[in-house]
Amino acid sequence: MSCQTAQELIHAYVDGELDLARSLEVGQHMQECQVCASAYHNQAALRSAFKDSSLHYSVPVGLEKRIRSSLRREAKSEAGRRVFGWRWLPVGVGLAFVLLMAFVIWRAMPGLRPSGDELLAQEMVSNHVRSLQLENHRTDVISSDQHTVKPWFDGKLDFAPPVKDFSSQGFPLIGGRLEYLNNRAVAALIYQRQKHYINLYIWPAQQSNVTGEVGTKRQGYNLLHWTNSGMTYWAISDLNGVELHEFARLVQEAQ
Repeated sequence: MSCQTAQELIHAYVDGELDLARSLEVGQHMQECQVCASAYHNQAALRSAFKDSSLHYSVPVGLEKRIRSSLRREAKSEAGRRVFGWRWLPVGVGLAFVLLMAFVIWRAMPGLRPSGDELLAQEMVSNHVRSLQLENHRTDVISSDQHTVKPWFDGKLDFAPPVKDFSSQGFPLIGGRLEYLNNRAVAALIYQRQKHYINLYIWPAQQSNVTGEVGTKRQGYNLLHWTNSGMTYWAISDLNGVELHEFARLVQEAQ
C-alpha cells in the first residue's frame, strides 16, 4: 500500500469505518512507515481532543421556539398553496426544518466555530504532549550538531528545513524528527531550555510574505507561529511566554 492511499484511509481507520481486510492493510503499512504512523497518532489525538468540553457549544436560548414557530408558518403556507399536493407536505416541512436549522445555527454561532489556526493549535498541543509522553518518539535523530540533524531530513521531506543550534544562547538543539501536521509531512526540531522542551515545527509557507509572531495558549502550553523566508514556523512549550519569544527571535534572526 502506498503512503498516499494509506493517508487517504487514515480518517476512516481512526473512525473504525474500514472493513477488516482494508484495516489490516493500513495497520501493516503504518508499522512500516513512520510518517503514516505519525499521521494516524495525530488524527487519533485530535479526535480525542475534540471531546474536550471546551469545544462544545450550547444551542442559543429560544432556538427551538423559533424553529417551531417557523415550521408552523411554513405548514400554513404550504397548505394554502397546495402546489405539490398534501402528500408532499411532510417532505416540504422536513426540508424547511433542515434548511432553517442550518441557517439559524450559521447566523447565531459564526464566531464560535473554531478557525483553521485554532484547530491547528489543538493539533500542535496533542502532538507536543505525545512527544513528551513517549520518550522514544521525542527524537528520530539525536544530536546537538546542526550539520548532523539537517542532512538527516534529506530525502524524507520535499523541502530542506533550516536547522540552527542555540546552545550559546541557552537553547541547545536536542535533535529532530518527522511529523505529520496540517495535512502534510513536516520537520520537528527539538530544543531545550533548562528542563523545558520546545518543539519547533517547520514546513513551506503557502505565501512568501513575512508575518509577525502570533501567540496563543492552549492547555497550559504557550504557542507562537510566524512565517519567514518562505517557511511557516510553530513553536510550542510549557516555557514561559517571555523566554519562548526570546527563542522565536533567535530563530528569526538566524534566517
